[in-house]
Amino acid sequence: MAAGAGRAAVLSGASGAALFSRPRNVVLLATLCCLLWGSAYPAIKSGYALLSIGREDTASQLVFAGWRFLLAGVLLLGIARAMGRPVLALPRASLGPIALLGLTQTAVQYVFFYVGLAHTTGVKGSIFNATGTFFSVLLAHFIYHNDRLDRRKALGCVIGFGGVMVVTLRGGGQGLEEGFTLLGDGFIVIAAFVLSAASIYGKRLSQRIDAMVMTGYQLAIGGLALLLGGYAFGGALHGMSLAPAVLLGYMVVLSAAAFAIWAALLKYNRVGKVAVFNFLIPVFGALLSALFLGEQVLAWRNALALLLVCGGIWLVTTDRTLPPGAVTPAG
Repeated sequence: MAAGAGRAAVLSGASGAALFSRPRNVVLLATLCCLLWGSAYPAIKSGYALLSIGREDTASQLVFAGWRFLLAGVLLLGIARAMGRPVLALPRASLGPIALLGLTQTAVQYVFFYVGLAHTTGVKGSIFNATGTFFSVLLAHFIYHNDRLDRRKALGCVIGFGGVMVVTLRGGGQGLEEGFTLLGDGFIVIAAFVLSAASIYGKRLSQRIDAMVMTGYQLAIGGLALLLGGYAFGGALHGMSLAPAVLLGYMVVLSAAAFAIWAALLKYNRVGKVAVFNFLIPVFGALLSALFLGEQVLAWRNALALLLVCGGIWLVTTDRTLPPGAVTPAG
């Protein structure tokens, strides 16, 4: 019986590798993840408006985020269970690492992200959040033998951060459009760094734990932490009706799908090979924010920043020297 289970695990791993490492599938799945994450910017801003969550109401922002990720985790674990994944058979030694991943990648990151997005625009938030790609490349340089920093990547980082600096230039607008703010733009950058570090840790963890199960638990644990923290400080969701409920449902599904697919892509591919698609997130985020929130994506600062950030991401994550699919952790 144990031998049969072992053979099934091997076959499952082989089929997963074939699905998530095939070049065409990597392109399609990574683009889908970026589209879903890009749509989160206008979705979150719209949710704040529908539920009358103010910029300073941090506790309610955490409650909103907590329900999103707790439900996404439960949904993902339910799907994994239906697919026969080992949801209830995790090794005891894996519980602590998964809890740590959930508290960092979901709870800590989204405290900064949700608060930051409440104090900046969706367009600016999507651009600043793109700094996560540069953080991933810099961190991977010290961790993975096949993701070393070279002149091309260094140039890309300089260009990309130049784009971020462009969008911080003080314009003639008022309020959220004016200059750089620590509580808004700064928190988005901090969230991007936390996500980059946690994603690399999650990649290591996914080598010995089913990626879907790992993602489900980390989303649920992080979501529960956000929820408890939000309610502890007096947060609440007032005026919940059909429209915000549908919006929250969409965000639950996008979180479950995007995080599970991305974790699987990182499991079977190099960080750089997958991270190249991150340049699509600010593009989708800015365009969808312009479409649904009426924000000015074509203002010269935003347009130039998008161009520089996407160009920088393309430079730092395009690898022309190593064969696709090689994964060589330094440790």
